[in-house]
Amino acid sequence: MPGLRLLEDEPLSNHTRFGIGGLARLLIETSDPQAFDQALQILRASNALHEIIGGGTNLIVSDKGFDGVILKYSADAISAAGTTVTVAAGAILQHLVDFTVNRGLRGFETLAGIPGWVGAAIYGNAGAYGHSISERVHKVTFTDGRETGLFTNAECEFHYRESIFKRNKEWIILSAEMAMLPGSREELIQTAAGIVKERNAKFPPAMKCAGSIFKNFMLADLSIEVPAKVVREGKVPAAYFLEQVGAKGFRIGGIEVASYHANLIYNTGSGTAAELCQLIDELKHRVRQQFAIDLQEEVQYVGDF
Repeated sequence: MPGLRLLEDEPLSNHTRFGIGGLARLLIETSDPQAFDQALQILRASNALHEIIGGGTNLIVSDKGFDGVILKYSADAISAAGTTVTVAAGAILQHLVDFTVNRGLRGFETLAGIPGWVGAAIYGNAGAYGHSISERVHKVTFTDGRETGLFTNAECEFHYRESIFKRNKEWIILSAEMAMLPGSREELIQTAAGIVKERNAKFPPAMKCAGSIFKNFMLADLSIEVPAKVVREGKVPAAYFLEQVGAKGFRIGGIEVASYHANLIYNTGSGTAAELCQLIDELKHRVRQQFAIDLQEEVQYVGDF
């Protein structure tokens, strides 16, 4: 098939920000939506073991790798018509932020510095500083390998770090139309630059991590009392509970929790997926034991664990 890049026995550690993961039997990458559709259709019709990934920011891949096919859609075009921006799923989120703020389009400046691709950001409804990407999503084009569909914002069923795509993994995001707002180019650039500086201080770009590993809690969903000072925009940071159970600086093998941020787990360089999962499980156990609440990961798992 034209338009496909095929890699056999490809180390998935090269495709995740954690820098962890064994070999994929076959990795297929394409920026052609038709080639992607055809490849996906063949994989599903043949019942071949397969997974679709994006930039790999929020992925934990098994040390055993993946004995199947990894399919990666990397189309990254971004265009604008007035305040409407159309972006392909494989575009780097920071490129979308830069594109919009440089045109004086408001709505994504608070997402500055968040790693990963746009498709995954929509899939997980990424956000920061009280705003989420869903606020500006107008329409999403997706495929199931047979037909292409179109969802409005309401049909995407966005919630905190959730969307309909996260619950229906057979629907793969291809592109999105964003409804932006006019704003001051200078102010937007300054805001985005300040956020990038602050984020890079906490999550250095070279750090092998997924950013915050656990979801924050909606205050309304908690049955326990927490200090008012830790509540931010109706949410309670998972880091608050992790700090109470001694997460900061905790380490298993080559995986460590940052000494300055209890919800930041990173690979020091020699870490494995097994160690990462062991550390995550230990932190979840500690929080469950002390507070009777369950932490939920933002990350997704690929392979046999």
